Amino acid sequence: MLGVDLHTHSNISDGTLSPEQLVRAAHKIGIQTLALTDHDTMDGLNLAASIAQELGLRLISGVEISSQWSRPATKKTYGVHIVALNMQHPAPLLAVLEQQKQIRAVRAKQICDLLIPLIGEDIYHDVVAKVDHVPDRVTRTHIAKTLVEKAYVSRAQQAFDKYIKEGKKAYVKFEGLGLEDCIRVIHESGGFAVLAHPTRYDLSATNIRYLIEIFAKYGGDAVELPPAIEPLGTRQMVDRMIAEFGLKVSVGSDYHGDNMPWIKLGNIPRVNEGQQGVWESFV
Repeated sequence: MLGVDLHTHSNISDGTLSPEQLVRAAHKIGIQTLALTDHDTMDGLNLAASIAQELGLRLISGVEISSQWSRPATKKTYGVHIVALNMQHPAPLLAVLEQQKQIRAVRAKQICDLLIPLIGEDIYHDVVAKVDHVPDRVTRTHIAKTLVEKAYVSRAQQAFDKYIKEGKKAYVKFEGLGLEDCIRVIHESGGFAVLAHPTRYDLSATNIRYLIEIFAKYGGDAVELPPAIEPLGTRQMVDRMIAEFGLKVSVGSDYHGDNMPWIKLGNIPRVNEGQQGVWESFV
């Protein structure tokens, strides 16, 4: 076991474990270097840090940022997640995250408003109750869970498929930071910019390759390796792009606790010989 997991979530965003519980769970299974990467917030880091210090676990500051990019030829905009890691002076990034939080809060209310004519009920109050009435912590996962609990759908994925994923009537695009600006502010904060799960954006192979290319062009540092369950050909394509553009690699489970029970904490892909882990450059 490598003992590294650089992509995890707590209940500060859409995970189910508290930051303290997450650190204890990681320590229990032998993880030595852990990054907490909640969506557009670093609010859980102080909670996790005290437990990590107590247990002798190395906690890496992190956040998963909702960003966007586009192809000049088509002008179509695509969402992308960038994991920021190991910020040495995070003030620039924290300022941007405050803006991202407000976007997230407004989006959550917009989605719930769009759901009203579809289900005949305003579920916004129930949704924000799931995040201790802090609207900027709401993700679509919280909305999906509420729809399940109220029996409008039988499972969370059905909520996405029927109502809240792209192309459905209650979908609201997250107007996040542009990719180039996202990488820039991470670097201004003394951190590393990682392209999260590059093969999970429902993109064609051509667009995945283009995404990695412009990520490298804008100064991105590392690409998160695809999980072992993905086809070998997919992993080989990503490996080729990493090598072509001289990028580092990152490994993370994208653990969410009981919200995604099929994803296990510490279950990370193998690193090939010759690939340089981004964690090797952390100070």
